[in-house]
Amino acid sequence: MTRLKRAKKPRAASRPARRSGAAQALPRKTEAQKKRAAQIYDALLKCYPNAHCELDYANPLQLLIATILSAQALDSQVNRITPALFTALPTAADYVRLTPQQIEPYINRIGLFRNKAKSIHGAMTMLQRDFDGRVPDTMEDLLELPGVARKTANVVLGNAFGKNEGVVVDTHVQRVGKRLGLTRHSDPKKIERDLMALYPPERWCMLAHLLIFHGRRACRARGELCDEHPVCLRYCSNARAAKRR
Repeated sequence: MTRLKRAKKPRAASRPARRSGAAQALPRKTEAQKKRAAQIYDALLKCYPNAHCELDYANPLQLLIATILSAQALDSQVNRITPALFTALPTAADYVRLTPQQIEPYINRIGLFRNKAKSIHGAMTMLQRDFDGRVPDTMEDLLELPGVARKTANVVLGNAFGKNEGVVVDTHVQRVGKRLGLTRHSDPKKIERDLMALYPPERWCMLAHLLIFHGRRACRARGELCDEHPVCLRYCSNARAAKRR
């Protein structure tokens, strides 16, 4: 989607550029590492063939808003409040006509609702001003929106537009990725680059769904099911540690 042309104020020199980092070289992975990663993917896909984004949405705008709302909140919590929100405010212009404070009553049942109301209002204002009210389909443009970091942009691009620009890295992907030996890092940016290096781009979106499904249903933070799930038993360091105790 092409940004509408308008006069822009020059950016302050001190403002950091919000780029995707895609131009940076990915870490090198051996064929053995890629083969093992592919085996894990296939095993997870067998367990969760219907893995998908668990936020409810009907169009890219709704997915963008739901993803902003999902920060430090459960998808189920977001899904409980978005039907009324999306019915009352179906377009970017509807949000722009309100103040952030007027958006708050629709979302005040989830954490950080005041900050999220400001982010949503700012994002909708930019969409209406620069993109004719539509969600852009490039990483660069999405990262310009208030409240949108790389994780949110990856969710929107992969699920709303079918574009694999990167891998969504949330708390589940961080935890499961380390336990399954797909990364040794804790920094989301480094984790994403490891996963991008291990898998071909066409698998990036589904990979995140699989890791998130596994993290929510089996490889939980306390590891309650790590000694029972077949994927954990074969690949998970947490299960192997439990066996040694």
